[in-house]
Amino acid sequence: MDKATQITGAIVILLFSVIVHEVMHGLVALKFGDRTAQNAGRLTLNPLPHIDLVGSILVPIVLIYFSFLTGGGGVIFGWAKPVPVNPFNFKNIKKGELFVSAAGIVANFSLAILAGIFLKLSISFNFYLIAPLLLSAIQINLALAFFNLIPIPPLDGSKVLASFLPTKLAISYMKLEQYGMLLLILLLISPVNILGLFVSLLTRLFFALIGI
Repeated sequence: MDKATQITGAIVILLFSVIVHEVMHGLVALKFGDRTAQNAGRLTLNPLPHIDLVGSILVPIVLIYFSFLTGGGGVIFGWAKPVPVNPFNFKNIKKGELFVSAAGIVANFSLAILAGIFLKLSISFNFYLIAPLLLSAIQINLALAFFNLIPIPPLDGSKVLASFLPTKLAISYMKLEQYGMLLLILLLISPVNILGLFVSLLTRLFFALIGI
């Protein structure tokens, strides 16, 4: 498989993965009584309502390009437009916040597991043509899952953590969101590629668990 095909495939996989991530937030929110995402037309796999110019197109293209330039060693991730959620519509606010926030992370881990199963099957049947794309699917979804687990507002991990905190402390903690983007940028441009190291470790552990 040539590099152009791999890059195109990786972009499609990333776009699909971030859309599934956001749709799952909306579906679980609907389950807990909030129809905001449904009313906004965001409970769809159609990419058009979800695409964010920077997070869904520019950042992924740059990261994928540099990843292939460096031999595939970089972390590839991106994001879609956040699905609108109103926690005040939840039947149980804390429980709803926890499950809705965790839904996207669980979705990405599930996609990684599914890709891992198909990768194992492709290797078993000596069908290596799609193996690079399946490997990309695993790495991309593990990167998305781990990145969103970071407890820096507004990432999902911060909302999961906040759901376990006393209300006053949770409100104070989530006020850090105004500094969140700056903290994330500092993390991403750090000379020590912390995210890349953890994703690499997570990928190796994942392969060990599925027996590849």
